[in-house]
Amino acid sequence: MLGTPTRDRRAERREATLHEILDAAWASAREKGLAGLTLGDVADRVGMRAPSLYSYFGSKNEIYDAMFGQAWTDYLAHADVERPTLPRSPRAGLKAMARSFFDFAVADLPRNQLMNLRTIPGFVPSAEAYAPAIEVMERARSQLVRYGVEGDDRLDLFVALIGGLIDAQQANDPGGDRWARLLDDAIDMFADHVGLPTTRRRQR
Repeated sequence: MLGTPTRDRRAERREATLHEILDAAWASAREKGLAGLTLGDVADRVGMRAPSLYSYFGSKNEIYDAMFGQAWTDYLAHADVERPTLPRSPRAGLKAMARSFFDFAVADLPRNQLMNLRTIPGFVPSAEAYAPAIEVMERARSQLVRYGVEGDDRLDLFVALIGGLIDAQQANDPGGDRWARLLDDAIDMFADHVGLPTTRRRQR
């Protein structure tokens, strides 16, 4: 039929294999830690010889790069689902933003380490892989401005506050909620610091 696009089955198969390799890389990182990931282990998990893996990824850092980009892209999708419309109240909105990222981060230690802690010596994400991370920050910046919170220093403080609680949670109470329970109080402290109004109760 005229006008019907022709499927590129070879490209589809390659894309499917790339996803399979990344799934195997994440599984390896979750079992052995990010630093324990090897090309041989990843190849074994997908039933491929290690040299064949080089036709998809030229080095281990290229796999890390793809994982990095995938992780931040997944967070963008997570945020769109978890908080498609943020509350109008600045304090409630900041808490929703913080909770969305906190929950995503603590759910997967190796993923958070790759995204935020730079634990791999010599690994620097490519511009392409870093693009979704920049988008996340720009969305956060724009939303904070809408809530009346402006300036790079305030954005940095907001990010550092959430990141610190994530690190404490993962290091000291993995799977628990000791630091998760402090998130709303911490955001209220931030809101007080930047001068946001308190939420008023409706009068009956």
